[in-house]
Amino acid sequence: MYYIGIDLGTSAVKLLLMEGNGKIVRVASREYPLYFPHPGWSQQNPEDWYKQSMDGLCELLDGIDKSQVAGISFGGQMHGLVVLDENDQVIRPAILWNDGRTFRENDYLNQVIGKEKLSEYTANISFTGFTAPKILWIKNNEPENFARIKKIMLPKDYLAYRLTGVHCTDVSDASGMLLFDVKNRCWSEEMCEICGVHKEQLAKVYESYETVGTLLPEIAQKLGLPETVKVAAGAGDNAAAAVGTGTVGNGQCNISLGTSGTIFISSDQFAVDKNNALHAFAHADGHYHLMGCMLSAASCNKWWMDEIIGTKDYGAEQTAITKLGENHVYFLPYLMGERSPHNDPDARGTFIGMTMDTSRADMTQAVLEGVAFALRDSFEIAKSLGIQIDRTKICGGGAKSLLWKKIIANVLNVKVDVPETEEGPGYGAAILAAVACSEYASVEEAAQKLLKVVDTVEPDAELAAKYEERYAQFKQIYPTVKELFGKLK
Repeated sequence: MYYIGIDLGTSAVKLLLMEGNGKIVRVASREYPLYFPHPGWSQQNPEDWYKQSMDGLCELLDGIDKSQVAGISFGGQMHGLVVLDENDQVIRPAILWNDGRTFRENDYLNQVIGKEKLSEYTANISFTGFTAPKILWIKNNEPENFARIKKIMLPKDYLAYRLTGVHCTDVSDASGMLLFDVKNRCWSEEMCEICGVHKEQLAKVYESYETVGTLLPEIAQKLGLPETVKVAAGAGDNAAAAVGTGTVGNGQCNISLGTSGTIFISSDQFAVDKNNALHAFAHADGHYHLMGCMLSAASCNKWWMDEIIGTKDYGAEQTAITKLGENHVYFLPYLMGERSPHNDPDARGTFIGMTMDTSRADMTQAVLEGVAFALRDSFEIAKSLGIQIDRTKICGGGAKSLLWKKIIANVLNVKVDVPETEEGPGYGAAILAAVACSEYASVEEAAQKLLKVVDTVEPDAELAAKYEERYAQFKQIYPTVKELFGKLK
């Protein structure tokens, strides 16, 4: 049988066709526009998602025995707000995860309602990108549109609705709305009241691997698929990517070294750190996960190489780095502010420790190490909750660098596993579809059977000890300069 994973990203939708044994048959993608009507705003037209997804599905299925397609599921950009009227028509463009217009509503939630109450109700505090402050923004700035809202949805869930006619969401994506009681896996009545939302306006919540429905007859006809094709709820992009790398089950870890960086830790038990420095979300495997998100990761190296040094030969720059664990230069990787664990939009990128004998290689090394040290900040918070981690998966563009993987392995003092497949959310979504269709009994069983590790970078005890000393110095820098950042406007 075939299973389809749809990764609804910010710039494009990527579609993947997988056989039941995990083999990827074909991948297709379609781009759609982003709109920036005001500085700091970021919107998209949900109809573009649907049209491009349907077009991509036609390409994906061309020449395939369509009778063998059993299931479809999703991974998707999180936090975006889609609002529908009583006729299920989109009321206004979707407000995306990277939209910054809600700073006043965000401050209201964190300062007036209070972080303690938010954490009690949802296990998280508010960020400008979350969904709840977007709802408040519409309430405050577009009252006519707010009055018309019949359904509140997330991006991938709108796509699921268009395919099935079912208003649905999953536990992992709902966790990022600040409307969801993560511990009890249900909508928070308190947060609904705070945001002026009725629970009837919210979609039904499913586990990520549960079937929400089957294809509408008209959709099945357009695609040439059986009406019996099951559609599973899917997951938010990070949770779907975690499934796609096998990061499921207790104590599993994945580091994504992309434009932004995440450290994703799956857990059987619900846990929240006392400062809400990490996101505490429900996971697509039926349990929970903690996630630290840094806003600039591989993008720090890209900035250093492209804009400062002026080279595209990243590998050549890294060959000059030979003395790991001995660098006296440090770099704070906060080029776009920082999310986890500091939650400080005023934080900035900072070099410190240069002397007259500092070399170009020292500066390059400091950038790579700075990202690794910042990942460890979140790693340490997870360990403080009693979560023991001795190895991690790694994915993303930065993971192509063997040197960077070696640095991360020794800074965190864990084994770093490189998975065979790097299709991320789309592959994870296809796996969720396979579980929904009973190809596998559980997400964990599917991960165990399908995900393979092709390389492991192990820490060296002597080098890890050197980095332990360097990290002790690194973690003192941000608290020391924090007060300056707010003045550097």
